[in-house]
Amino acid sequence: MIFQKEILLEPKKRGFHLITNDVISHLPDSSGIVNIFIKHTSASLTINENADPSVRFDFETHFNKMVSENENYFTHTSEGPDDMTSHIKSSILGSSVSFPIKHGEPQFGTWQGIYLCEHRNNASGRKIFITLIGH
Repeated sequence: MIFQKEILLEPKKRGFHLITNDVISHLPDSSGIVNIFIKHTSASLTINENADPSVRFDFETHFNKMVSENENYFTHTSEGPDDMTSHIKSSILGSSVSFPIKHGEPQFGTWQGIYLCEHRNNASGRKIFITLIGH
């Protein structure tokens, strides 16, 4: 069985946002592997610690230091100083995540959740494409 669905996430401010419930609410009662793909080049996805909100703050702080908008060597800045830096952050983190599912329940570790990593200051809604391969 293959299940596929595109969902639209509401616009979110810049930062790291848990979207686990947004994703699993669309999954059928099946077992297999789920892949989630974001259809954008200035936002990304990751699976990480979902309990302590300071993790989200630390992620944002680290990526802003690692890929600073204060540099003057970026040439792709037509949409603002967060333009090229958003693409770089997205490439570092990646555009998809996969996880196992059993009888409709994601098989995450105790403290794992799915994050939308929003790298733009003024982003629109984000399209996520879900594929489940299983039975």
